[in-house]
Amino acid sequence: MVIATFASQLLIGASAGGADPQRLDLTLANRHGLIAGATGTGKTVTLQGIVEGFSNAGVACFLADVKGDLSGLAMPGAATAKTHAAFAARAAEIGLSDWRYADTPVQFWDLFGEQGHPVRTTISEMGPLLLARLMGLNAVQEGVLTIAFHVADEEGLLLLDLDDLQAMLAHCAERAEELTTRYGNVSKQSVGAIQRALLQLRAQGAEHFFGEPALALADLFGTDDNGRGLVNILAADKLMASPQLYSTFLLWLLGELFEFLPEIGDADKPKLCFFFDEAHLLFDEAPPALLDRIEQVVRLIRSKGVGVYFITQNPIDVPDSVAGQLGNRVQHKLNAFTPRDRKAVQAAAETFRANPGVDVATAITELRTGEALVSLLQPDGAPSPVQRTLIRPPSSRVGPVTPEERRVLIQTDAIGTKYDTLVDRASAEELLAAKTQESAAAAAAARATTEAEKAAAAQAKEDARAAREADRAAREEERARRAAERESANDPWNRAMTSASRSASSAVGRAVANEVTKAVFGGSRRRSSGGGLLGQVVRGVLGGLMRR
Repeated sequence: MVIATFASQLLIGASAGGADPQRLDLTLANRHGLIAGATGTGKTVTLQGIVEGFSNAGVACFLADVKGDLSGLAMPGAATAKTHAAFAARAAEIGLSDWRYADTPVQFWDLFGEQGHPVRTTISEMGPLLLARLMGLNAVQEGVLTIAFHVADEEGLLLLDLDDLQAMLAHCAERAEELTTRYGNVSKQSVGAIQRALLQLRAQGAEHFFGEPALALADLFGTDDNGRGLVNILAADKLMASPQLYSTFLLWLLGELFEFLPEIGDADKPKLCFFFDEAHLLFDEAPPALLDRIEQVVRLIRSKGVGVYFITQNPIDVPDSVAGQLGNRVQHKLNAFTPRDRKAVQAAAETFRANPGVDVATAITELRTGEALVSLLQPDGAPSPVQRTLIRPPSSRVGPVTPEERRVLIQTDAIGTKYDTLVDRASAEELLAAKTQESAAAAAAARATTEAEKAAAAQAKEDARAAREADRAAREEERARRAAERESANDPWNRAMTSASRSASSAVGRAVANEVTKAVFGGSRRRSSGGGLLGQVVRGVLGGLMRR
């Protein structure tokens, strides 16, 4: 039997001889799906074939390449490869007569900018909920982070990168008392805990992810010259060393797509199919608020023309609230070695629509590599009965591209150098630093003014003290002069000399002077050398006075 090709359907596989072909109706491809199975059972090859089918139908895809294998989508398979014989045999077994090797139009992305175009977003676009999850914050710390976002929004401070967030948190710590009054408790201890979490985030390389130019979601869509949808491959082998960063990034991207795309309702085919490999990382230790957001996005993004496909080893890794939204299912082999394994087998069996010819619980443990249990939505929206199916072989290379091939593909795609140069425009860090400098300059000017005023006041005080000292000295001098005058006035010699000087201008005065002399010297003149000298002085003085 030869399997016919249908433009509106995507072939997943068929039974031997081409019986019971399993086709995914493109009009229902936005109803999401699940690819599950233990390691080594063929999930990656199944994923590769499904992505090829979507691309050939003109549907863009986004997927994370955890092991590097999916990069081979960019190159056609080779007839010399060891898988060629197995793939050719599988194509013949299921009646796929037009199977051939072909490449797929690919764009490579990498958060670290090493194996693809850099992928960036801003702190503001990520938001406090996802950042809190990324940093492992508790409820109190998440509340403080939310307040920091709110204050930044109020004051027009752009949060673009980790430096901006760090500066904003320090700013909130300085204003802790004020912000606590307005928004609730903002303790410096909580801010310090968030700052430490930021340091750990930097150690994981997250600083490469935050900044500008941010990813333009429109670059994920489009077709090549042949009308094939672009396949966007995120290099995630290094990113997987930071599981929280990996899962948070993909959840952020899914949320951004939900916000970016308009409502289109039920379309002929999806605009984009989003494949979430290692899906259990998304749900591990996720708080209830985050799980609610995931469920909401998965439930509502269908109407935006986006199909979400989870790839995981164990189907019970996906919470029931989300698993209930996954209408298209491909289940590879599961082991039943442990109680948890047996629980997963039973859970997987119960999610399929029963088929009388298939014992699902038994078949799950018996499937060969490249074989799966498949149930897809039918045109009426009901799931098809589960069918044991041989998965169609991919046409592209199974295995990674070489570094040289990757380099050429990156240089020649439509993105070019758009994201190569990091842009660091003025944002919260620079604005807060400028405010700090202005405040410091103002404080310095105020201190200088205060010091000048203090110096002027001290000088005025010193001048006043000096004036008081000078005034005191002048008063002391005046008192001394007056005391001297009084002492001089009370001296008998001075009084006599004063009286004599007043009358020395007349003959009577001269007589009086002689009488005074006599009175002073006891009435008789001594002929001693001392008395003679004194008498001469007195006479000289009086004589001078009388000559005036």
